[in-house]
Amino acid sequence: MKKFLISAGLVSLMAGAASAADDLTLQLKWVTQAQFGGYYVAKDKGFYEEEGLNVTIKPGGPDIAPVQVLAGGGADVTVEWMPAALAAREKGLPIVNIAQPFKKSGMMLTCLKESGVADPKTDFKGKTLGVWFSGNEYPFLSWMNHLGLKTDGSPEGVTVLKQGFNVDPILQKQAACISTMTYNEYWQVIDAGIKPEDLVTFKYDDQGVATLEDGLYVLEEKLNDPAMEDKLVRFVRASMKGWKYAEEHPEEAAEIVLENDETGAQTIEHQARMAGEIAKLTAGSNGALDEADYKRTVDTLLSGGSDPVISKAPEGAWSSAITDKALQ
Repeated sequence: MKKFLISAGLVSLMAGAASAADDLTLQLKWVTQAQFGGYYVAKDKGFYEEEGLNVTIKPGGPDIAPVQVLAGGGADVTVEWMPAALAAREKGLPIVNIAQPFKKSGMMLTCLKESGVADPKTDFKGKTLGVWFSGNEYPFLSWMNHLGLKTDGSPEGVTVLKQGFNVDPILQKQAACISTMTYNEYWQVIDAGIKPEDLVTFKYDDQGVATLEDGLYVLEEKLNDPAMEDKLVRFVRASMKGWKYAEEHPEEAAEIVLENDETGAQTIEHQARMAGEIAKLTAGSNGALDEADYKRTVDTLLSGGSDPVISKAPEGAWSSAITDKALQ
């Protein structure tokens, strides 16, 4: 009877601890894939649970705008690229970057070598380039302005092809170059049968026009709520633990991602390769935003010529309050 009472007491305590966990919802920028492996790892490995959190991870998709979900109260935190976040902030949405797990940009243009594109400074002129929109076009437009190229389809500029979230334009030779990520679409081109030696790639990082990707964002009011601030500190701490684990164990991270993919569309081969490439982008980050990286992003976005992404340097667009405490 004594053992039974002790066991019952433990069960009661465990149930109480579980019910006491703080709920938090994270909205992803895109579908379930290794791009977000650190969050799935943190949940699977119990890192969130250790911090007293019950985290719900909501996948994104082509019809989901993370910033709008955040604005509508559908999530506490969202993963977003800084250009889209800063553009939204200038339009009146008080969105704030609280952490930056991704140190490097994975964005690049992938071109068919036969198209004659060897140097962006001289060979883009007159070409058709595939570009993602819905906020992802901002770095591209800034890059074209750096090169002095108009995007109106004129002979002295480039023709912009609004690219879907696939690689069809390069496979069907509708465009000389398309937008790709180092960890995803580039490999889709390879898997479609085009050899690496038949391609030329230009990473935004190498061109000096990279902007910050996959940061964590909240609405400003959340930072004024002590209880929410405490939850965010615990969330960022556990998330970065997940990201570092994913860096060191990319294949296991890929398996965890696959277990969370309800669509059944992903394969372990593709996700393992993606996890390995993502590890290169999160390497060197402890979650804290590097102010030099932020300034580079802002400068790039301000240099959009007659149609800049933002018209003035933002104020209050990022805060170190969460990472300062999370990294203690």
